[in-house]
Amino acid sequence: MPVELRKRPPPKETATPAPASKRGSGAGSAAKKLADKAKAAVTGASATATSTGKTTTTNNSNGSAVVNGKAATTDKISVGQTLNLDGFGGTIQTNDGADTTLKDLLEKSGAGIVIFTYPRASTPGCTTQACLFRDNYAPITGASLSIYGLSTDSPKANTTFVTKQKLQYPLLCDPNATLTSAIGMKKPGPGKSTTRGVVVIDKQGVVRVWEQAGPAKTLQVVLEYVKTQGMTENGAPAAVAAPPAADATATEAAAKLADPDTKMDEVPLVKTPTPEEAQAASTAAEVGETAAKLDGGPSGLLKP
Repeated sequence: MPVELRKRPPPKETATPAPASKRGSGAGSAAKKLADKAKAAVTGASATATSTGKTTTTNNSNGSAVVNGKAATTDKISVGQTLNLDGFGGTIQTNDGADTTLKDLLEKSGAGIVIFTYPRASTPGCTTQACLFRDNYAPITGASLSIYGLSTDSPKANTTFVTKQKLQYPLLCDPNATLTSAIGMKKPGPGKSTTRGVVVIDKQGVVRVWEQAGPAKTLQVVLEYVKTQGMTENGAPAAVAAPPAADATATEAAAKLADPDTKMDEVPLVKTPTPEEAQAASTAAEVGETAAKLDGGPSGLLKP
């Protein structure tokens, strides 16, 4: 008998597994989580720094700043701060080529030093600033303060500046911006550009004035310091030590006197008498003189 073959039933289809959820699974998701976490940490740190504006700063002996434990190229010194002068700002040169340091400058001074900073020698704003300190040399040095200008210019450029403007004080050359950075007058960034400003440091290394401003303001803050707090080497008030001719008020008064357009408070002149008034006065005098002679004469005619 023939064998009848039976057909097997088709295999049942297996269910297709549901795709895995993208959220919370897979290597890509884990990597994304780590990236998001890192981004949040960086953003949060930046936001905190921006909102608080607080950093922890100290100064190394060479004048470089340490911000939150990391070295920084510049830092703003603050009024009232006592500087560690050993190595502060490194070695610089005067415009005549002599090596010097901030510590040397202070030791040679009477009561301290004034250092005004300028971006570039012989440019209009810098010339104005240098000439303002030139014209007020007497009242500042009369308070036993030595004046210096500071820039990253070469000795040749600064010597030309001194000669052309007839400056009585030396200019400091800081091509590597070491002292400029140490006193906080270097512009931010990789270059060596200088910010216009002024610093007054007393004999003990205490910062008395720190200001970033235009030419006139840098002089004004120094004159205010001399007037209100500046002392001479002997401890006398600076105003007493300054020569009278250099007094700002006297100079201003002299300028007004020299100005023909200035209205002066004049004392009224005595009116010149007319001929008739002069004759009347003469007659009155003669009458009075005659009366006096008759009153006191030997005949005594007018006596009772």
